[in-house]
Amino acid sequence: MEKGWINIRNFNKTYLAEIAKEVLTDNNIKSVIINKKDSSYNSFGDIELYVRKEDKEQALTLIKDL
Repeated sequence: MEKGWINIRNFNKTYLAEIAKEVLTDNNIKSVIINKKDSSYNSFGDIELYVRKEDKEQALTLIKDL
């Protein structure tokens, strides 16, 4: 991951990460999803959501209820 990006939340369900990304995109916040789930066993690993450092507080507020 490039400098200036931070992980704001981990998900265990892909669809929740995608919903969070859409909420952020709708509010003009760039985000990146990194899927670290094991491809053989979907029960291991997380899906990580990253935003730029300067967007952290607003992003956390927007997705707090997911």
